[in-house]
Amino acid sequence: MYTSAVIILGVGVTYAAVPLYRMFCAATGFAGTPKVGMGKFEADRLVPVEDTKRIKVHFNADTSDALPWSFIPQQKHVSVLPGETSLAFYKAKNTSNQDIIGIATYNVTPDRVAPYFAKVECFCFEEQKLLAGEEVDMPLLFFIDKDILDDPACRNLDDVVLSYTFFRARRNAQGHLEPDASEATVQASLGFDKFENAPKAENRRKDDKESPVSS
Repeated sequence: MYTSAVIILGVGVTYAAVPLYRMFCAATGFAGTPKVGMGKFEADRLVPVEDTKRIKVHFNADTSDALPWSFIPQQKHVSVLPGETSLAFYKAKNTSNQDIIGIATYNVTPDRVAPYFAKVECFCFEEQKLLAGEEVDMPLLFFIDKDILDDPACRNLDDVVLSYTFFRARRNAQGHLEPDASEATVQASLGFDKFENAPKAENRRKDDKESPVSS
C-alpha cells in the first residue's frame, strides 16, 4: 500500500482532468480500477484456460442523486474462465424531460484483481448523452487476463464485483466534462476513499492553471 501511495502522490498531480485521471487509474489498476489497453488484447491472450476454475463476476450499478436516470445491470453475474471474453449489458434510462449527459466511474473489488480485469469495450470510456425519456442498452466486453493464475494473491479468488456509478456531467474551468459531485463522492466511486494520498481535485486544478495551453 505504501508503494501505491507514493506512486499516486507523485503521478496524480500531473493528471489535470477527470478523463486523464481515469486513464491513469486504468493504466495502473490502482484502487480497483480495471486496466484497459496495455497490449493485453493480442489474440493468443484471449484464449480461455480450460483446466482451471471459473470466476464469478457480479455487476453493480449506482447513480448520483443529482442524475434522474435509472441504471441497472441486465444480468446479476456471469462466470468466466481466465482469458475468456464475456459480453454483459447495463440498461440506462433518462427519466427526466431534459436531455442529459452522464459520465460513469468504475472500480472492481477486491482491488488485487484490478490489474487483470481488462475491458475491451465499455460505455465508461466516454460521456453518454441520453435524450429526455430515452432508454439504451450499454454493452461491456471484458476478460480476466490469464496472468491472474500466476499471482499468489489471487489464488483463492472466486468472486469479483464490477461497480459503476453514473453522475450528471458538468464542464470544469478547462472545458473538460467531469462528474457533477463532491470530490469525496467521486473518490469513493473510484475506490480512492481508502487511500490517504490519493490525488485531490485541488491538485488537478492547480496543475491545470500552471500547465501551458498548446495552440
